[in-house]
Amino acid sequence: MDKSATYENIITEIREGILVITINRESRLNALNITMLAEIRMAMESAMATNGLKGIVITGSGQKAFAAGADISEFANFTVEEATRMSADGHEVLNIIENGPKPVIAAVNGFALGGGCELAMACHIRVAAENAKFGQPEVNLGVPPGYGGTQRLVQLIGKGRALEMLLTGEAIDANRALEIGLVNYVVPQEELWNKCKELIEKISVKSPVAVRKVINCVNDYFRPNVNGMQREIYEFGDAFGAEDFKEGTDAFLNKRKPNFTGK
Repeated sequence: MDKSATYENIITEIREGILVITINRESRLNALNITMLAEIRMAMESAMATNGLKGIVITGSGQKAFAAGADISEFANFTVEEATRMSADGHEVLNIIENGPKPVIAAVNGFALGGGCELAMACHIRVAAENAKFGQPEVNLGVPPGYGGTQRLVQLIGKGRALEMLLTGEAIDANRALEIGLVNYVVPQEELWNKCKELIEKISVKSPVAVRKVINCVNDYFRPNVNGMQREIYEFGDAFGAEDFKEGTDAFLNKRKPNFTGK
């Protein structure tokens, strides 16, 4: 992890072996802009290449917003070509999060609207504070979501519920998000970090090789023209050549805790 990196719109810190990426535009309700997405990309790429890092938590500064959408003032006058490029760049950043080998948890501390909801959905697990609200209000601007919202929302909550949220543009609260499967947990604001840390700690004692392969297999389920079952067969067999498999099976047979190295 490059500890010398400085960012304009995010704050990064390693806390108890976990990288915390905080969106730092509290006065704008942490609205996403192009520079911020580029910074998130740099931080994620550095984190994914860092040995010993247990996982990543993405959150927003303050207690009102995770990320209340995109910064509309930045793209209001974009051309078709500029808007297409912005959407494609955003997809690339969120794909890096979704396909990364380390667990990424969204600590949703308030509004997660538009691009903010899309960012949360790209994370592997979502933990919401009780005051969190989720929505894809892009239809109110005359556009569909541009950072994967039409795809990931369907994957998480199903076509009918996704279409209702996407077509009405209405936000839902944290409890409703939990009820329909958009988030994994709802906790008091002050317990948000502890819950995220608890989840990453549970994952961190498992085999990094297996964790990476599970993420690959699950993501392949949703990729067009990809046979997820074949991917699972490959990943399962390939794992037998890793040191982690030998350590895991030996630990099980000898009734001891495994000491995985990620190799």
